[in-house]
Amino acid sequence: MNTPAHRSKRGTTLAPVAVENQDLPALSNPCPTTRSAPATSIPDLAGTKLRPVGPSLRAQRGFQAYWLGEATALAGSSVSAVALPVIAAMELDAAPGQVSTLASAVMAPGFLLALPAGVAGDRCSKKRLMVGTDLTSAAVVAVVPACWAAGALSMPVLYCVALLLGALTVLHQAAAIAIVPELVEPHLVPAANAQVMGAFAVAGSAGTYGGTAAVSLLGAVRCLLLDSASYLISAWCASRIPTVRTLRHPAGPRPGVITAIREGIAHVLRDPLQRPLVLTMAYHAFAEGIVTTYFAYYLLTELHYGSAGLGLVLGAVGVGSLGGALVARRLADRIGPGVVLLVGFAAYPMCGMPLLLARPGPGWLIALASASAVQAVAVTAAASTQRSLRQRLCPPRLQSRVQQTSVWLVAGARLLAALTAGAIADAAGVWAALLTGMVLLLGPVALLWVSPVRNLKVMPVPATALPAPPGDR
Repeated sequence: MNTPAHRSKRGTTLAPVAVENQDLPALSNPCPTTRSAPATSIPDLAGTKLRPVGPSLRAQRGFQAYWLGEATALAGSSVSAVALPVIAAMELDAAPGQVSTLASAVMAPGFLLALPAGVAGDRCSKKRLMVGTDLTSAAVVAVVPACWAAGALSMPVLYCVALLLGALTVLHQAAAIAIVPELVEPHLVPAANAQVMGAFAVAGSAGTYGGTAAVSLLGAVRCLLLDSASYLISAWCASRIPTVRTLRHPAGPRPGVITAIREGIAHVLRDPLQRPLVLTMAYHAFAEGIVTTYFAYYLLTELHYGSAGLGLVLGAVGVGSLGGALVARRLADRIGPGVVLLVGFAAYPMCGMPLLLARPGPGWLIALASASAVQAVAVTAAASTQRSLRQRLCPPRLQSRVQQTSVWLVAGARLLAALTAGAIADAAGVWAALLTGMVLLLGPVALLWVSPVRNLKVMPVPATALPAPPGDR
């Protein structure tokens, strides 16, 4: 499931809610500048729920700087997500195929570079990667208004900008998501992930609507300067994160990139809890991708709700995503992470049924918006829970690689879903594609039901560092 919001950098969608990708555990001895007291207890898989004693999330100054920077950059990138297609269509008279190519250029690096980015995230300073990718992204985005001012703007320029931003996004995510458990106490990881997702829900919605207004007032090209500025703010915030403890790697030659990638994949496949989680996420991404490919198109062309109706539904999704982020930790504590995940995945196809039954008219529009909001609550709560769960299960030295294994599978599933949706729509129509996706969305529920994940009553004990493989010694 994707977290609420996909940005051109961190990811933004025009569809109901995509349960996100990516994640990992806390260091056993973090930097003292980010913590004031250790937690005294953490529940295990079969243990009694104990209330940890330690500093609150608000006391984690490093996390608060991180949170502000990421949310600001997401809002800025949501503006450019509106502006780029407008520039292509209105300024450059791009054909539909060129607009599709532009969208694919942003997505492709997620599949091609996710695994190598995971190796970089584990081997390099996450803080430096975040600052470096933000500064580079600010420069890349500024290329478009610079070329426009010089009269040299063209579709190849937009393609290059989209590819570079996509690649920088992958590298940034490999560090930005995996660094969260290093910034907060282990027992605060679920609350931290929920706060991040809540901020992204608000920033993504505000950025999309604000971007639409800004494009009308300032023009699409000038709006990209706002995105460039947001990256600079994000870089400054990341630079304010106190340096966290760096993991010490064993002496001797490091294994090659391919060997390091295989180690991350092997860890996911061996773990009895992470394996079904990651495979479920990939399956969900494929089925959901079929639905979201034509979600906005169906509302606009078949149901004739117009841009106002589409905005109402997307706004309901944003509100629901925020609500899901706010209740995620409490739900996991009260009913267990296994139940939260099952309910979240089951809610997606159930709440998607109004889309298949809807007809033109305000009554159906309100019903669809309400169902989308409920869907977003359940799915976002499940997304936050699965991220925290995987962060606790993964040893620190494999954080980015395990996270990026999930990113790679989800990105590949979404690319395949777009092709599959197009083939079904060409053969049987858009409604048939939506129906196919909804039916396939029952699969993730079945996968979780037969896995040990559904039996989780509490969050597991954070994983400790695994012994180094022979190639690392």
